[in-house]
Amino acid sequence: MNDPNGMVFLNGKYHLFFQHNPDSTVWGPMHWGHATSTDLVHWQELPIALYPDSLGTIFSGSAVIDENNTAGFGKNAMVAIYTNHSHELEKTNVDTFQTQSIAYSLDEGKTWTKYSGNPVIRNPGIHDFRDPKVYWFDADKKWIMTLATLDHITFYSSPDLKNWKEESKFGKNIGAHGGVWECPDLFPMDYNGKQIWTLIVNINPGGPNGGSATQYFTGNFDGHNFTPFDTATRWLDYGPDEYAGITWSNTGNRRIFLGWMSNWQYANVVPTEKWRSATTIARELSLENVNGSYLVTSVPVKELDKVVKKQTVLSNIDAKNYTLTDDLIKLNGAARLSFSSNKIKSFDIILSNEKGEKVVVGYSRTNKKYFIDRTKSGNISFEKGFAQKHTAPRFSTSDTMNITLVIDKASVELFADNGLTVMTEIFFPTTPFSIITIQSPEGMMIQELKFDELSGK
Repeated sequence: MNDPNGMVFLNGKYHLFFQHNPDSTVWGPMHWGHATSTDLVHWQELPIALYPDSLGTIFSGSAVIDENNTAGFGKNAMVAIYTNHSHELEKTNVDTFQTQSIAYSLDEGKTWTKYSGNPVIRNPGIHDFRDPKVYWFDADKKWIMTLATLDHITFYSSPDLKNWKEESKFGKNIGAHGGVWECPDLFPMDYNGKQIWTLIVNINPGGPNGGSATQYFTGNFDGHNFTPFDTATRWLDYGPDEYAGITWSNTGNRRIFLGWMSNWQYANVVPTEKWRSATTIARELSLENVNGSYLVTSVPVKELDKVVKKQTVLSNIDAKNYTLTDDLIKLNGAARLSFSSNKIKSFDIILSNEKGEKVVVGYSRTNKKYFIDRTKSGNISFEKGFAQKHTAPRFSTSDTMNITLVIDKASVELFADNGLTVMTEIFFPTTPFSIITIQSPEGMMIQELKFDELSGK
C-alpha cells in the first residue's frame, strides 16, 4: 500500500481508502483498497473498492458525502474523485495519460458505480495532473478541487462534481520545488475565532531530509484564490517517512490527518516479507501562532488512549543516564512514551536491543534541533541513503519542553512541544528493540514521565 485516499466520515465510521497493489509487495497496478474504523485505531479491511478500467489504473484522490445530492446520484451518496492513469498512453509519451474521474456508492462504500461521463476533467496536455482533493465551499455553494499539476496547484470549482472549471493556480514560485507536487489538501481551521486556511502539498523528492515529505502553507481562500500569509517553506513532518498525508472529510471541527509511512527513495526495497508499507497513526491538526506566523501542530488522536493496556507514571527523574526499561517497564512491541521538563536541555532517547542495534531520538540545545539517528538501526544495507541522522528545527520559544514518542516494532513517531515539531522514521532491527535509555549529559530533569504499553486488540 501507499497513499491514503478517499478519507471520509459517515454514520460513525471513518473510511480509509488507499493506493493498493493486491498482487505484489512492490508498487504495481493501483487499486483503491478499503478499510473502516469507528475509533481511528482498530481497522477492518474490506474488499477492494475501485479496480482499474479502460481509462487506466486508479491513482490517488478523495471522497465526499454529497449531502445535498448536487451530483444527482442520491442524497448522502459517497462520491470518490480520483485520477485515472493510463500506462499505455504514458508509454507513447502523450501528455494526456492522467485524467480525473468520479464514482459513487449508495451503500457506505461497499459497492461502487463509476460515472458514465468519465473523465470529468481531461488533461490539458501536461505530464503530472493528479490527486484531486475536493471540499464543499459553503459560502459559494460549490465544490472546490485542489489538484496537483506539475510542481504547483490548480484549483477547480463545480456545482455538481461533474462539470468543472478552472479557478486559479498557486505555487509556481512559492515553497519547495525539489520534485513534483502531489496529494494536496485545502481546508480551514479555527484559531481563536478566526478562520485560517491550510494548504498541504506533498512533494517528491525535495523533502527537508531527502526524498518524500509534506509541506504546507497557511493563508486565506476566497473560493477562487489561495493567498498565503508568507512565502516560508514549512513541513508538517520533518522525518523521512511521512508522505502523501491528507485529512478526513466530514469530521466537523476536528481535522484528522493520516500519512503513508515510507519514502519513495526506498519504498519498494524495504526488508519486509509479507507486507510493504503502513500508515502513520491518525493525528489531529490545529494551529498555533508563533512569532506572528500560523504554524500547524500535529498530535496523536485521543483515541489512541483506547489501546493503553498498562500505564506507568514516574516523577522527578534525573535523566543524566537513566535506563527506563527494567522490571517496572518493558518495551515489548507498541508503546507510547511521554515526558516533560521545565528546562529543556540536550538529551538522547535510545531504543536498542542486545545486539547493540539502536535508534536515537533526541534534542541538541547547541543546534536547537530535534533529531532521529538510525545509522545503527539494524538492517540498513537495502538502500545506500537509508542510514542517516535526520534533524528538525525547534519552533517553540519556551524553556519548557514536552515529548511524545509512539513506538512500534519498525517505526517511531516523534511529537515535540505539543506537536510543533514532528518526525516519523521507520527502521528494521534484526531483533526487536527492548531497551529504552535516556541520557542527558547536561542533567535534564524530567518532572513527569508516562510509559504506556499499547495493544492492537
